[in-house]
Amino acid sequence: MAPASPAPRIKLLVLDVDGTVTNSRHEVTDATCRAIARVRAAGVRVMLATGRRYRDSLPIAERLGIVEPLVTASGALVKRPSDHATLSRAVFAAGVLPGVVDLLVARGHEPVIYTDSFAAGFDFHCRSLAAAELGGGGFREYLARNRAVAHVDPDLERAPPPEAFAGFAMGPQEPMQALEAELMARFPTHLSVHTIRSPRYREWLCEIAPAGVTKWTGVTAMATAWGIGAQEICAVGDDVNDLPMVRAAGLGLAMGNGRPELQAVADQVVGLHDGSGMEDVAELVLARAAQPAGPA
Repeated sequence: MAPASPAPRIKLLVLDVDGTVTNSRHEVTDATCRAIARVRAAGVRVMLATGRRYRDSLPIAERLGIVEPLVTASGALVKRPSDHATLSRAVFAAGVLPGVVDLLVARGHEPVIYTDSFAAGFDFHCRSLAAAELGGGGFREYLARNRAVAHVDPDLERAPPPEAFAGFAMGPQEPMQALEAELMARFPTHLSVHTIRSPRYREWLCEIAPAGVTKWTGVTAMATAWGIGAQEICAVGDDVNDLPMVRAAGLGLAMGNGRPELQAVADQVVGLHDGSGMEDVAELVLARAAQPAGPA
């Protein structure tokens, strides 16, 4: 029997942010910085692929010394941090976004709609900041914390911005899961939708993007330009929006604090984000980066 071919070398490490790079206090620890520095020193590219907005991703990239493009909004927007140039931006099919916003409002949810407006000083559109003045709720907390980068548009329901690339609604888990199901039933071929627990607020997010948009699509667009194949990528995450990239990467890793659905498809489960998780990732990647190259 011929000996098994060695696994392809890892040339690109892709990291989710919340629950992966950051711990339960939303910090990037010194130990994580050292682990990622070791990977970068070995010649492996490192990217972030996150559900966060671009502006929110920049401090994490800077802390880790990452200069590669940032895959943000769960793959819907990819920007280069050195000059904030947009490399990829998702687009909704004609007529879809107005229908989505109508449905959200009809079900009693406030839509938050993302646009590529970093240079203009804001990140998202909302109908009002009134909820920020009310007590209770994750959405109130979200608006209060992010009001400086909100663009208030009372006509959002009537005329959502045509350049929008993603959006979300926020609320308790069951209403968000019901909203996800209704959106997919109403727009089965036009949307990519998933419900995740907000890592920094007290409720759940129903995240909405054009069909086919995932973190993996954003990652592979960059990897292809660099001549890196899927089998040469390690992807690490903790939640359901990480499923496509963890499933498709040559080495897919789930955090020990990750959702069971993700751990079930991962090649390996590493330590917790509050523990050895990033050190475990670094050891696995370095072991694959040092070995002789196998078939890509």
